[in-house]
Amino acid sequence: MKRYLGAKKILRIYIDNQDKYDGNPLWEELLKKVKELGLAGATVFKGVAGIGAHSELRSFNVFTISQEMPLVVEIIDSEEKILDFIDKVDFMISEGITTMCDTQVIKYKHK
Repeated sequence: MKRYLGAKKILRIYIDNQDKYDGNPLWEELLKKVKELGLAGATVFKGVAGIGAHSELRSFNVFTISQEMPLVVEIIDSEEKILDFIDKVDFMISEGITTMCDTQVIKYKHK
């Protein structure tokens, strides 16, 4: 598992839980592509609240039928694999922001 150690990149894709691609949740389709392309892995985080490009507050409201919540899809891998992934999924994302930053993987444990 040494291939996972060292200098890597963190990709974060900020989307909404209501976002879809081909009729399916966008976050789910992005995870399928992560697996298909053999990236190290991905995690989807659900935000408690957020304000996006439209400057609208999105948060849980018990009185609202449609719950629009912010999501972050986070992936850690090499820069090359991340850039390849972005090229292959960019067309799926109609709204959102994508960021990439440096990280250092110091331990990776797997059974």
